[in-house]
Amino acid sequence: MILAVAFVLSAAVSLLASWILVTRIEHMGGRLGVTEAMLGLIAALAADAPEITAAVSALVGHQPDVGAGVTVGSNVFNLAALLGLGAVAAGWVALHRRVIVLTGAIALFIAAVCTLTLLHWLPATIGLLLVLAALGPYAVLAGSRRRSGAGRWLTGAMREEEIELHPALEPRSGRFDLAAVAVALVVVVGASVIMEHLATSMGRREGVPGIVVGGVILAAVTSLPNAVAAVYLARRGRGTAMLSTALNSNALNVAVGLLLPAAVLGLGGVSQSGVLLTSWYLGLTAVVLVLAYRERGLRRHAGVVVLVAYALFVVTLTLSAHRQLGPVALALPAAVVVVWTGLLLAAPPRLNAR
Repeated sequence: MILAVAFVLSAAVSLLASWILVTRIEHMGGRLGVTEAMLGLIAALAADAPEITAAVSALVGHQPDVGAGVTVGSNVFNLAALLGLGAVAAGWVALHRRVIVLTGAIALFIAAVCTLTLLHWLPATIGLLLVLAALGPYAVLAGSRRRSGAGRWLTGAMREEEIELHPALEPRSGRFDLAAVAVALVVVVGASVIMEHLATSMGRREGVPGIVVGGVILAAVTSLPNAVAAVYLARRGRGTAMLSTALNSNALNVAVGLLLPAAVLGLGGVSQSGVLLTSWYLGLTAVVLVLAYRERGLRRHAGVVVLVAYALFVVTLTLSAHRQLGPVALALPAAVVVVWTGLLLAAPPRLNAR
């Protein structure tokens, strides 16, 4: 009971400090003069501080299943809570197709690199370099105010993304913002490390596998602020800002929370459940992007598909962590999602006006 109370308190402190960190960074954007797209990237990184810190703490403690679980599990949760729940809450979330293609291509590439790395088909260092090669040009483009040389299509995609990021972020400046950022960052790191240690200790005591502790429990807890923000954006028609938040958060989780520490510390052996986890991350990313592109947004029924897929993912991951499952049992839940998605794609599209 004492461990559980301490875990809840440390999680609450970490999430509160993360919220302060994000809001103060957004406030500083006006004074620093950064673009809305770059401010969105920085804010996404700040919002990811709890899961990144928890993942690094687990990898330092030689618990690869917990570390990989926090990072990749947070990404699967983001897809469900940010995009799936956002679509269900709003009923219809309109999206710009160019933004879907630009951010979606990067997201799929990074998910594929993450999968290959956890399968040990790619060294962590090579995986990190590949991810940085994808994120680097996007970050440069996001931070530039002179994008005409990048081409009309890319310039238009970034402009469409910033149209919604500007009112969503509302940067302002304050006298004590920098001090607040420094204090909040220290608190986030400290509370998240404590949270990871407590969750791991409770998992050992209760016989909960590390991949479930990281991929389900810690992943969901550390991603709650992003989920709340996404529902807020979706209900106000800021679909592109919601999509950018989810996909940028996932990309930064992989780069900073998994591949960077793995390149330095080593990844270690990841269980079959860890491979299952990253396979769901890659597959669900593809499902969300295909559905979003087809109808220029996410409808409520698409959101239901994503939420049901997440529930199936949690059940499959938990069962596989406790016992060895055969290929049919592992593939059946994913096959249900694929068939359901195929039926939606086969139906005539209903395109809403932007």
